[in-house]
Amino acid sequence: MSTPSSPDQPPDQDDPSHPATADRLGSSWVVIALTLTTGSVDAISFLALGGVFTSVMTANMALLGLAVGSQDLSLAAHALMAFGGYVCGALAGTRIAVARRGPLGYGAHQTALAVELLVLCGVLVCWMAVSGRPGPGTRIGLLVAAAFAMGCQSAVVRVAGAPNVSTTYLTGTLTGVLAELATKRRLRWRTALLILTLPVGAVLGGYLITDARFFAPALPVAFLTVALVTSVARERGFRQPAERPPR
Repeated sequence: MSTPSSPDQPPDQDDPSHPATADRLGSSWVVIALTLTTGSVDAISFLALGGVFTSVMTANMALLGLAVGSQDLSLAAHALMAFGGYVCGALAGTRIAVARRGPLGYGAHQTALAVELLVLCGVLVCWMAVSGRPGPGTRIGLLVAAAFAMGCQSAVVRVAGAPNVSTTYLTGTLTGVLAELATKRRLRWRTALLILTLPVGAVLGGYLITDARFFAPALPVAFLTVALVTSVARERGFRQPAERPPR
């Protein structure tokens, strides 16, 4: 289990509850909700949008290589489209998240999450318009949009979060947890919980694709809405005492 930090020991900056993450995004619960979003979006994309991922570009590059080697042009096209959508989302998310202040006075990080939410809402509307059975062209469009959303989310967490904390690509996070366990005999249980959260989101997303396909994209929209509302509420709570004029 985690050992308490001594006064001379710096705080664990790889922990999702570290102030570098919790204060800028609003709460460690926001990070968990974002990870649930990732798991559910990846499940939907893999099962219904071409057999590729929207958040794990390492896996997509491997799938691209396999597709080229096996002459599976459809899989190769889907992997490339997901990669392109992710790249565009990461670029856009970074540009938004590094701004000093977003529109309407909200933080730039919250603004970037709002953009992600709008994109996923668009995915939901288009999905429902085709009764959850998109044709080839629509499938590509939905895949690119979902990958854009995941790229945007990855960029926001990278800009606002602690080092080595991610809500999308968790291989490095897992390696960090295991390395610290092996060298310092300390388990960062909050980060371990974050890693376990992603498959929970994937289980729920996979279940909806199987048994309630029409509503499947509503799940990541719900998770992301919780994350955004929590983040905005926490930021307003932190700002109001500072902005209150002295008596």
